[in-house]
Formats: sequence, C-alpha cells, structure tokens
Amino acid sequence: MTILAAPASLLPADAATDYAECFAALSDPTRVRLLHAVATSNGGLTVGELTELLGISQSTCSHHVRKLAATRFVHVSKVGTSTRVTVNEACCTGLPHMADVVMGMAGATRPCCPDDVPADVTVRALDDADWPAVRRIYREGIDTGIATFETSVPPAAQLAARWLPGHRWVAEIDGAVVGWTAVAPISTRDCYRGVGETSVYVSPDHRGRGVGKALLRKQVTAADADGLWTLQTAVFTENRASLSLHHQAGYRTVGIRERIAQVDGVWHDTVLLERRAS
Repeated sequence: MTILAAPASLLPADAATDYAECFAALSDPTRVRLLHAVATSNGGLTVGELTELLGISQSTCSHHVRKLAATRFVHVSKVGTSTRVTVNEACCTGLPHMADVVMGMAGATRPCCPDDVPADVTVRALDDADWPAVRRIYREGIDTGIATFETSVPPAAQLAARWLPGHRWVAEIDGAVVGWTAVAPISTRDCYRGVGETSVYVSPDHRGRGVGKALLRKQVTAADADGLWTLQTAVFTENRASLSLHHQAGYRTVGIRERIAQVDGVWHDTVLLERRAS
C-alpha cells in the first residue's frame, strides 16, 4: 500500500530538547555497552559487577550510570552496600517512538485515530458483491512488492473465513470501491480473543486522497467498540507512507524484524506495529 503522507509539523522545542538529551546519552560507546549489559542481565547489575565486566574504573562506571539515570534509561537503587542498576523497561518502547517522531513517521503524542478524513470517502461493511474489487486491489498491492509477502490473491472464500465478521470494511468514492481493510484473529486461543492482525489496501489510482485514513479510522474505532484490545500489523521498512498512516491511527513501533522473509528472492525487514484500545 502506498499513501502519500501529509507534511509533519515542526517538532516542539521541549520535545526536541528531551529527545536530544536521550540520544546524547547514547553517544558514548562504553555507555552503550553498559546499557546493553544491564538490559540483557537478569535483574540488573551492581556498579562493581559493571566495572569488572567492562574493564573500567569505578568512578568512570559511576559517571556513565549517572548519565543514563538522568535520561531515565536505567533505575539505580541501593541494595545493602551496593548500588544496583536496572533497565527502565519503558525505554524499550520509548526509544523507538522517539526515533519515529524525529524521522517524521509519528507525532510527539499518540493519537486515537485519523481526524482529517475526507468527506468524499464513504466506508461501509464489505458485502459479497465487493469481492472482485477487493481481490483486484489486493493484487495491485502485491504488485508493488512492498505491501505483502503474498504472491497470489487468496480466493474470496478463504479471505472470508480468515477475517473477523464485523471487521471487514471497504472505502467508496462515487460508488466505486477504492480500498479495503480487515482484521484477522491471531490465534484460536481464548486468551488472545481480543488481539487481531490488520490489513489495509488502497487502489493505486486513489492513493494520496485520504482513503487509507478513512479506512484506518473505521478499523480502529470499530475494534475499540467491539472490545478488541490489541491490533497488530507488519509493514515493510520501505513503505514509509504506510508507517506514517498507522502511526496516525495510534499504532506504535514495537520493533524491527530483520530479514523476516523474501519477495522475488530479496530479503526484507518489516516493522512490527501495534495499537492498544483507547
């Protein structure tokens, strides 16, 4: 899927200052190694253990720990006579989000859903007469090479069985189907009944007209209303427009899945995104 993203507004000065301080804290290789050691440890490490592990003096180690604590990458606590350093788990999501904001793929605050949906786009439930258009648009997405690892369009019956009833939507302009979105369950286990995997595709002739925004708005608001607590999707790293669109709908970056699969013999990375219910 390719959707032209609107120009981002200038990053607020206070956010820029906060992000710069965080990035600066990681500008020292020893500090990065120290943070990695703490993050991959089981329950943290003492300053003494870090000093020995990294082969640095205790004063140098304490200096790096103070820098990381000041920017909230780590927590520091006293355990007896030792100082224990543990990772701030919030940074596992906060750092990718900051990078997304700086690179223009997300806003400084996470929105509920797109709010600038065009008036000429109508989103309604998919019905049986829509399958030819839905499958054609799916094929057009496959042909871009950066929308999916699928190489052929599944039959309508297979798609209908895969997607959740009540969470299959099409977008229309002047009565013609120009895009679709759907949610599929990620598991048959009851504990994951509120978790869905999403797809969204827009006809190439109608990209850049807000069709994706209208579809994502319906997708996430319907999911919230129906008690789906997590939506997730994977987007090719090359598909920046799709990444921007999902961030506008409240999705966040979870991580990068490197060389996860191939298209025409070429390995691709994907960005794993998720959205929690509002």
